[in-house]
Amino acid sequence: MRATVGDQLVQHGRVVGQHDQVSEVVEVMGTEGNPPYRVRFPDGHEAVMAPGPDCEIRHRNQEPQAQ
Repeated sequence: MRATVGDQLVQHGRVVGQHDQVSEVVEVMGTEGNPPYRVRFPDGHEAVMAPGPDCEIRHRNQEPQAQ
């Protein structure tokens, strides 16, 4: 998983009825685009995340996939 600043980190809901959680990558702390990432959520909260298998990166120029 590789990201750049401005990409979105999408954490998919793991139970029925739980929505995806989308945040923006504001800092790449690993080397060559690798985790961990500092992300900012829509409410302004920031966190450092090392994404797991329930996450995906949406690059700035990538359209969301229909589900």
